Amino acid sequence: MFPSDLDRITVTGIAGIGYHGVFPYERRDGQTFSVDVTLGLDLSDAGRTDDLTDTVDYGLLARQVADDIAGEPLNLIEALAARIASTCLGFSRVAAVTVTVHKPEAPIPVPFGDTSVTITRVR
Repeated sequence: MFPSDLDRITVTGIAGIGYHGVFPYERRDGQTFSVDVTLGLDLSDAGRTDDLTDTVDYGLLARQVADDIAGEPLNLIEALAARIASTCLGFSRVAAVTVTVHKPEAPIPVPFGDTSVTITRVR
């Protein structure tokens, strides 16, 4: 559960091409994945100092999440979400993170709008 006493930074729709999936054509052709992250941290210093070093540079965070999407192929979006959560927790100020990985082109044999997995990790 995401701690309720933490401030939050949310970045939605971080997109990239990845080669994740259990089928050979997913690994060969790739597809677009989209990621939403919510970081839990104390933003009181940043609010007081107005200094980027007192928060998380979400431009840098988004680049690292995009690199995770494009990185080593995984079978499951659950594993991709875990990889991204680990990346987010690598920022020293982040105490908790919720990650949602969207796979809108998942191999589902009926019409659907989206497939996603959401995980929360706490330091």
